[in-house]
Amino acid sequence: MKKIILVFAFSLLLINCKTATKKEKIIGLIAEKAMVVSAREEASKIGSAILQKGGNAYDAMIATHLALAVAYPVAGNIAGGGFMVYRNADGTKGTLDFREKAPLAAHKDMYLDSLGNVIEGRSTFGANAVGVPGSIAGIFEVYQKFGTLPFKDLIQPAIDLARNGITITKNQSEGLSDAKKAFQAVNNYETIFEKDWKKGDVFKQEELAQTLERIRDFGKDGFYKGETANFLVNYITELGGIITHEDLEKYRAVWRNPITFAYKNHTITTMPLPSSGGICLAQILKSIEPYDVSKYEHNSTKYVQLITEAERRSYADRAHYLGDVDFVKVPVDSLIDLNYINKRMRNFSWDKATPSSEVSQGNILGYESDQTTHYSIVDQFGNAVSVTTTLNTGYGSKVVVKGAGFILNNEMDDFSSKPGVPNVYGLVGTKANAIAAEKRMLSSMTPTIVEKDGKLKMVVGTPGGSTIITSVLQNILNVIEYDMGMQESVDKARFHHQWLPDIIRMEPNGFDKITKTKLESLGYYIYEKNSLIIGKVDAILVLPNGKLEGGADKRGDDAAAGF
Repeated sequence: MKKIILVFAFSLLLINCKTATKKEKIIGLIAEKAMVVSAREEASKIGSAILQKGGNAYDAMIATHLALAVAYPVAGNIAGGGFMVYRNADGTKGTLDFREKAPLAAHKDMYLDSLGNVIEGRSTFGANAVGVPGSIAGIFEVYQKFGTLPFKDLIQPAIDLARNGITITKNQSEGLSDAKKAFQAVNNYETIFEKDWKKGDVFKQEELAQTLERIRDFGKDGFYKGETANFLVNYITELGGIITHEDLEKYRAVWRNPITFAYKNHTITTMPLPSSGGICLAQILKSIEPYDVSKYEHNSTKYVQLITEAERRSYADRAHYLGDVDFVKVPVDSLIDLNYINKRMRNFSWDKATPSSEVSQGNILGYESDQTTHYSIVDQFGNAVSVTTTLNTGYGSKVVVKGAGFILNNEMDDFSSKPGVPNVYGLVGTKANAIAAEKRMLSSMTPTIVEKDGKLKMVVGTPGGSTIITSVLQNILNVIEYDMGMQESVDKARFHHQWLPDIIRMEPNGFDKITKTKLESLGYYIYEKNSLIIGKVDAILVLPNGKLEGGADKRGDDAAAGF
């Protein structure tokens, strides 16, 4: 009898162990009709509320963008820029470029001293780092083309949020603390961002609320002309910068044709230049399409190796060829031609790494920092928008416009200050991305929409500098090749290779030792550290039953909202 009891107890223990080790599938927020996923819960809820009022994805885009400028000032903005990819319910698609531009007085040597050396910090901090803002022009382009609700209804939630205050999160408290000295160094008065903000504090922005009210009352002119423009130009001039009223009045957002291509029975629609994202995404996916990717275990040695080699070749091309197409002739069709891509992959071998020095010669171009932000929206009518926006580095130039309460970008550092000289991220540039008056700086932002059989399947994007492209790529593969849900996909550990430096960046604790050891034996260099985050993906997946699943990245304070 005792023997039977022991056997039974042992069997029960085995069952319990098996149950404990079995992982439940992670599922994100499910919505029946519509959804917004962004970097802050407040912004997602505001966007979702606009949809519930009967607004469309474009109304929600405007409300979400403005709310992020209040609730997520590290990257959300009214004085930065970005890109939007859209798909309407009838299948029509397009993109909007509201990327910042160099001021009229800008020139290729503006950050060099009398000896031709780069002046440290001049392109990253303070008034001279600022590009002409595009965000407000962008939202009014969207509103004029697609908006349905009264504009005052779209901006009022952000005004109320600024006036009543947001609750500081742990991440925000730490970020503001890290940036405090920089705010103090570049401004000639004490800004609200310099206080010792703690988690749980209520952060009110009255001057920003008043700026938003001027935009509410006077439209685009409420930013690019009048009192707000005076605040901006006067303070920039006071600090020794070069942006003028003419710069602001001349700025225009541009509608562009998207990069559209097929990958294994799916249609990918993404951003064209001056975003490098669309071209690079097309190159990488076309490079790996001949391989049976789903047969390789996810994040295994073979999987990492194949994608790394495709990324290596694409980023090398990025360095040589890409820039603002309004200024530089770029062979876009040739770069995404299948014959060209197949030729590029001919020297790939499973037996060893292809050193970047053997792939190509050249210099990597500038790119955004990790402090960009992305939001994805699907409305109840079947329209979808994917938007990535940025100030460049966290809190941009750290210049807070006196009297107006908003932060200015430092996008000028995304240009090449001097060929061969690294920017703030340790990367160097070429002539294709040299500074010129009214030129748009090259970007890595990759807002993307995926379709299958002519129907919407996924809306995806992320911040993360040069890792934006590869983070979007991996989430597309997670869904298409590995049939993951959206939150499951977003949560997966990510890796990145960008040609130079010749390393594979890996998020810590996400890759097993066997995989890393095998990769190193093949000649790959692994870079892994505790603080490393690769992207903060915010995405929406259309499920087979027509419902929506949100993927809000746990790496930040990101949240989904819907109904």
